[in-house]
Parts: sequence; C-alpha cells; structure tokens
Amino acid sequence: MGETVGNLIGLNDEVIHPAATLAVEAHNSPSKQFLVKKIKIHHDLSSVVVLAFSGSMLPEDWFGQPPFGKTEIDTGKFPSLTSLNDGGDAVVNGSFLRRFNDVLDKLSHAKELKEAIEKKKQVVFAGYSSGGPIAILATLYFLENQTLSTRCLTFGSPLVGDRIFGHALRREGWSDYFTHFVMKYDIIPRIMLSPSSTEHKQILNYFKSKFDKKNINPAPPSGFYLTVMGNASSVATYEACHLMGCRNPSLDIIKSFIELSPYRPSGTYVFCTGNGNLVVVKNPNAVLQILIHSAELGESNTAEVEKRSLDEHSAYLSELKECLGMQAVVSLDGGPATATLNDLGLSPQAMLCLQAAEEFENRRSRNLEKIRKHMEKSEVELEMLRKYKENAQISGLGYYDSFKLQNEDDDFHANVRRLELAGIWDEIKEMLKEFELPDDFEKKQEIIDLGTEYRRLVEPLDIANFYRHSKDKETGAYVVGGGPRPKRYRFIQRWLEHHEKKPFGSRSESLFWADVEQLGIDIKKKKNLQEIKDRIRQLERNMIAWIDVDKSLDKDVLLEKTTFVKWWRDLPRECKSESERIEKLIGEKAAGV
Repeated sequence: MGETVGNLIGLNDEVIHPAATLAVEAHNSPSKQFLVKKIKIHHDLSSVVVLAFSGSMLPEDWFGQPPFGKTEIDTGKFPSLTSLNDGGDAVVNGSFLRRFNDVLDKLSHAKELKEAIEKKKQVVFAGYSSGGPIAILATLYFLENQTLSTRCLTFGSPLVGDRIFGHALRREGWSDYFTHFVMKYDIIPRIMLSPSSTEHKQILNYFKSKFDKKNINPAPPSGFYLTVMGNASSVATYEACHLMGCRNPSLDIIKSFIELSPYRPSGTYVFCTGNGNLVVVKNPNAVLQILIHSAELGESNTAEVEKRSLDEHSAYLSELKECLGMQAVVSLDGGPATATLNDLGLSPQAMLCLQAAEEFENRRSRNLEKIRKHMEKSEVELEMLRKYKENAQISGLGYYDSFKLQNEDDDFHANVRRLELAGIWDEIKEMLKEFELPDDFEKKQEIIDLGTEYRRLVEPLDIANFYRHSKDKETGAYVVGGGPRPKRYRFIQRWLEHHEKKPFGSRSESLFWADVEQLGIDIKKKKNLQEIKDRIRQLERNMIAWIDVDKSLDKDVLLEKTTFVKWWRDLPRECKSESERIEKLIGEKAAGV
C-alpha cells in the first residue's frame, strides 16, 4: 500500500481520470472517429495529448465470422506481431481490426498528432468499451513505426488478440505501455472469451439502447451471464491445468470438440474491487484467472450479478474518481496482497490458480538460468569447432568438404560436437514452443549473437552430413519445398532477421552449401535450364553480398579444392553473371588477401 496507481503503471495520475472522461465521451460520439484533448500536468507544467476513440455496439462491429470473429493480423502494418518460432502470426478480432483500418488514415493526418510528434510530446491513446481495441491497435501501430512516445489506457475494453499477440508485446518490451481498467463484474472485458451467440447480441443491443440518449432506461437482458461466464470459465480451467503441469489427454480431446476462445489478456490490468481498492496485475496468466474468478457467482443471486455485470460497465468514471482519490492501490506482482484479493471475492480454487500463474513465471526464470549454463557449454563447443575450421582451411580443403569426407579423427570429433550442440538448441526450441522461457528471450542480444554464430558455424556441417548420406533421395532437398531443415535453425535465423528488421528468409547465408549441393543435383537431372540459370545468378549475388558486405559467409568457400569452386568453374559461361568478381575473390583467397 502507499503507492499511487500512476506510479505503478508509469503514467502521471493527473492523466487517468480526464482520459477516462474523454474516452466515454468519444464512445458516445459515433459521428466522430476520435476526440482529442490536451491535458496539463500541474506539477511540472508539461502537457499530454489524449486521443480517445469512438465506440460501436453494433454486433457486426464486434463479431464478424462466427464463432469468435478472429483473423490474422496484418503484418504489413504490424510486423512485430508474429511468432519467431514458426507459431504463425498473431490472431486478432477481425471487426476491431477493420474499425482501426477505417480510422487510420484520418488518425495519421490529425493535426494534434503531427504536432505531438514534432514537439516530441507524449500521446495517450484511450478507449472505453469498444473504443478500447482501437486505442490498443493505434498504440501498437505507432510503436511499430517508432514515431512518438505513446501510452494506451482502456476502460472496460474487450480482449483483442491471442496468446502470440500478448507474447509479442512482452517480447518487444511494449507490454507496460498498455493499461486496462476493469470493474469486478463488468461483462464486456469477459465477453470475447465466449463464442458469438444470441446472448452477445442481447448484451450489445442493450448497451446500444442505453447509450442512445433517446432511450435512457432500456430493459436489461436476462439469462446471458451463465452462458458467457461458463464459456469463459472453460478457457480459464484449460489454461490453469497447463500452468499446473497437468497433461491430461482428456483436456486436449475436449478442446478438439469444443473450440475455445483464442483471445487472451495482454498489458497491465488494474482491477477495481468495488470498495475503493485497486489491484494492479501484469502477469497475463494471473490476469486471465482474475477476470474469470472475480466475477464468479459464489453465493450471490444470479439475477443480481447479471444486473451488476451490466451496470458496472457504465460506472467507470464514478469508480475511478473514488479509487484515484483514495489511492488504495496494491500490485499483485509485488508480493502477497491477500486482503485486497479478498475484496475481489476469489475462492480457494482461484487462489491456487494465481499461485500456479506465479510459479509458471518462476519456472521460466529458472529455465533461463538453466539455458545460460547450456550457453556456456555451447560457447566451449563452438570454440573447438572454430579451431577445427581453421585447421581445415590450412589443409586447403575447407571446412565443409573436410567434414563431408570424414577422413580424419578431427572430423569425427566435430560430428560429436555437432550432435551435442543440436541437443542444446533443440531443448531451447522446445521450451520456446511451450512458452517455457521469458518472453524477451529471443530479443536478448547475447542470445541472438550466440545463436547466429552457432547457425553459421554448425548448419554447414548438418548440410554436409545430409548430402554425404544422400538423404535428399529420401526426403527431398534440404530446404526447397519445406524440406527437412531442422527447426532450430529456422528459429535462430528469424531472431536475427527480426532484430535487423529484415524480411523473413533474407538471412540465409548458412544455407549456402545447401544451394550449391541442390543446384549440382538439379543440373545433373537436367531440370528447367532457365530456372537453374536464375538460381545460379541469385546464388552468385548472395555470395558476393555475404562475403563482401556483411561478412556473414567465410571466404574458405573460395578455396581451390572446395566443392563450390570446382562446381562453379565447370558451369557454362552463359549460366554465370558475376564471373569476374567471383574469380577475383577466389584469387584473393588464394593470395591470402
């Protein structure tokens, strides 16, 4: 206790209530796509620009294609919202994404926004109810483009994206820029955890009538609460079982028959307990459990809770005014907060789920320490392979060809190290696949650097082993057509490409030998000549760039005895486009330049 909510979320307290007020006003002004207001901060005489988005209670603006209205994010606008581990792109609500796209052009040209960018002022995107998702997507858009200092505040917002969406925010270090205020029973922040149904339309039509000034007291719907919360509870139970390490096959069988909501919380949540207290939670798994368990019926009357779940959605301004005045704030991530959690009415089962969420984060931290020890071993093994590579160059045969021939004891030992390193990096791959490592693991510079060195040094050995045993005859080419290239290399390559903001697949220097081998095979098979010419010329251009520009490909590929030099010199002249430059590189290598 004692901290202000502004301190815990990293935003001046003087901004929160005015932002909420503007967000509610904007939601009730559907003729305007957004409202803008400059809020002065009295203690340092600065100002913050708040931009709040309008809302809609039309069912088609909430749910498009049943049952959940989901769609893959547009990675053209949001390139960071993707998995770097073959998990695909983030999934978001299609209707919310459409509404954001509708407002983007006008938003980008807003005078107040341009002025804030020029003067480097902080901008807060805010949204109440269905204005919240637009604020979230707008904040992400400008974070992607790094054009301004931005924050996001939502009040009673529905969920927007899936687990990859939240993972990407945390990986990029953006999660703390998003703060979501939620009332204890408000149905709207939970509604996306349940599939589109008649009950959803009843809820939205009720609020549409309520926000319509011509109909101040519409008749509330009934019978929706058990349906919505029942579906939401299934999501929470499924996630809790995985947090607790329960691998009951029946859970996956049930999931195969019953489609669960893809949407998950992301960012910081501030739960309003209803008695003036606020609970700040950053752990996304804990947020999900609180969302469900704090709104459980318990011993309360269903009709009363149902009514309260509707009333609370309209009570954010009065609740925040009281809470911000009292500043009875506690962070769940900062340690035990039993008294405040009791205000949320959490059952013993709910408390166990919260403990599981906390333990899951602790387990991820422990896994990171375990992996750091593996990294130390990896560095030792890589150093031994670097020495092996140096010796192979001295022999004049080169790293790749020496390993492929396997004529010396050193070649055998190099193969053992290759296999040991594969075990280390495959373990990392599996942990990432199950989200068993911290979300920012793939963004850590030392991990990217070590992974890149591993990929460039060891993947050529995997390729040599693959073609030495003619595995292409069983499985097809190493890379082409989704070939058997180990996923560990795909993952590591994507980390570097994402870090450098380059297209996925562009940093393929470690595949040089696979391209050479496959071209040799395809030439013998007399495949399409023009296609082969194009591939050879692309390989030449890539090789020159990798050697000359970014130094990502070692010049040992240019040794006179290597498979590449022999193969390339045997090519017909009409197949080549960079003969002069490559011959010069070969000559420089021979001269020791």
